[in-house]
Amino acid sequence: MMPLLYAELVKIIKQSKTYYALGAIVLIELLILLIAYYQGSTILDLLLDSLKQSFYFEGTLLNGNLIMYIVLNSLWFNVPLILMIITSGFLTDEYKDGTLQTVMLQAVKKKQFILAKYVVAILFTVAVMAFMMLTTFALAYAIFGKGDLIVYIGTLNFFESDEAFRRICLSFISGAIAMVFYNIAGITFAIFIKESSKTWIVAALFLVVTNLLLKVDLGSSKLNTLFFPKLVDTWQQLFVYEVDWIRILSNNVLLVLYSMFMIILGTYVFDKKDIG
Repeated sequence: MMPLLYAELVKIIKQSKTYYALGAIVLIELLILLIAYYQGSTILDLLLDSLKQSFYFEGTLLNGNLIMYIVLNSLWFNVPLILMIITSGFLTDEYKDGTLQTVMLQAVKKKQFILAKYVVAILFTVAVMAFMMLTTFALAYAIFGKGDLIVYIGTLNFFESDEAFRRICLSFISGAIAMVFYNIAGITFAIFIKESSKTWIVAALFLVVTNLLLKVDLGSSKLNTLFFPKLVDTWQQLFVYEVDWIRILSNNVLLVLYSMFMIILGTYVFDKKDIG
């Protein structure tokens, strides 16, 4: 198993797609920073002029904490799509190049091979999220500095700078769990579909449908609690003023269980599937 993991990690480091993904994430961050720098202050002043007359805010509302919250919102579609394209390619590229058949001719167990793909996808996701968090912190604080955070989720929620920073850190951790779930789904799709372009279309459709179902009421509180599309926005619930910590924990645990189910399903299908 360890040689397989090592080989997969070397592939990730050497392939150019990895650096394109990191570059795309940095580009998203830079675009958000540029828009905020040139237009953000005017928009905030128009929206919150009356509130400024009643509340005192430390620093400016257009600050690093707000920028990081905006960047976090790329976890809805942009970032998971990029990650699913890269991680599904761990398998679809080998189908396309014919290297999968060559590997299977060696003394490699199919279950260990696909499990190595899943493990490396998880490690890759965590590394990308850590990269995203660190670069966002560095750029946002360097350009805009610290300050209070105002977020609208049902109502306006205000957080002092230190509290905002703590919640943003926790949100990146919760968001990483959601991104791991998406990436594991991406590899599982690749097992069934094999072709990269079709897998990307299915991955994009999966993201769209998941986001649409997030707002659907299933008519049962238990179903609403257990249905996986209701779990992927758990990171955002950390910006509600009175946080339901039990719900946050249970949602993340359920996402981990869904991820494990997809790994078990994908491993079983891959083991039974004809590679040729």
